[in-house]
Order: sequence, then C-alpha cells, then structure tokens
Amino acid sequence: MTACHTLLAFDFGSKKIGIAVGQELTRTARPLTILRNIGGKPDWAGITRLIGEWRPDALVVGLPLNMDGTGQAMTRAAKRFANQLRGRYHLPVFQADERLSTRAAQQMIRERGGAEPREGVDALAAQLILETFFGENPPGET
Repeated sequence: MTACHTLLAFDFGSKKIGIAVGQELTRTARPLTILRNIGGKPDWAGITRLIGEWRPDALVVGLPLNMDGTGQAMTRAAKRFANQLRGRYHLPVFQADERLSTRAAQQMIRERGGAEPREGVDALAAQLILETFFGENPPGET
C-alpha cells in the first residue's frame, strides 16, 4: 500500500463496534462512530454505509489479547469478524494488538474532563488501535 490511503479501524465488541478513520500519509487517526450490534451480529448495513462513504483502501481490526499475548474468546470473535470483513468487502484486512486500548481511551476521556466515560470510548479505542497499527508498520510497508 502506498502512502495517502484511507483506513478504517474497528474495535470489535460483543455489543458494539467502535470505528475510526485514518490516513496513511499523515499517519493520523480520529474516532468516527460506534455501531451497535443487532441480534448479536455486526451492523453490516452500517458498516457497508461507512465503507461506501469513506472508500477505505484497507481495514484494521483490533485483536484483543491477554497481557501474556495469548488469545481468548474475544480474540477468536475478532478474527472471525476480520474474516467476514475480508469476505464481504474484498479489502485487505490487517489485525493490530489492542491490549489496553479501551482502558487508555477511558483514561483519555477522564483527563479531558469527562466524568464516567461511556459514550465514545469504543470509537476512541479504534483510533488508538489504528495509531498502534501505524506505529508498528512504517510507511510503505502496510
């Protein structure tokens, strides 16, 4: 992938999915939105709408791992979600370590004056996942 491409990142959860958008050229990301799962399944219509609007060149899914790097039930679910994205949208899908991204997002909201962070945490976590991905993949290597 060459620089200047758009990426969407997903913080996958069992109830909702945080989404962020970023640019490879500037290596920056920002929170975009949160989609609530419908009947325990991703809001595919909402995801399709965002992919149509942003026309990303690639997608990044946060991979929830234990602190020792081992997988868990949510790890398998996030991998399944990544495979579904790849199959539905025929885009490259990368995975990025998301350990502590939600906790870091909660702390950032508290530091900005938010009392008990609830809304926006998942989208901010997706931003942190995408920033981690940029940090681990030098320009031109993604």
